[in-house]
Amino acid sequence: MKKVISILVSVLLLAGCSSSSSAIDLSVSEFSNKVTEAGIIILDVRTPGEFSGGHINGALLIDFQSGNFENEIASLDKSKTYAVYCRSGNRSGEAVKVMSDAGFTNLYNLDGGVIDWANAGLLLVN
Repeated sequence: MKKVISILVSVLLLAGCSSSSSAIDLSVSEFSNKVTEAGIIILDVRTPGEFSGGHINGALLIDFQSGNFENEIASLDKSKTYAVYCRSGNRSGEAVKVMSDAGFTNLYNLDGGVIDWANAGLLLVN
């Protein structure tokens, strides 16, 4: 019985380790460099109101909290590279997990969100 329990625990631990997001968290300076690379799609996962208050230039808005996020990302090209951000990094962290689970492989998350972006003196456009 102990052997069976040991095997089950091992399988559960391995399954937990393999389900982690493939996204890479980037600092503000790393993210600001990443979004200048050719072919990068900048994805803002905040609400439309937050987006209209100021966003990173060139960003595409898909509201993570809309209840339709999974359907909206289904239309995106999974082979592209996405730089994802929100206000503080929490929603974008969740968003990249959902995207990773949906088959996206090239994902970058802005650690600290637009709060840290703005505090670093970087531009937000309306």
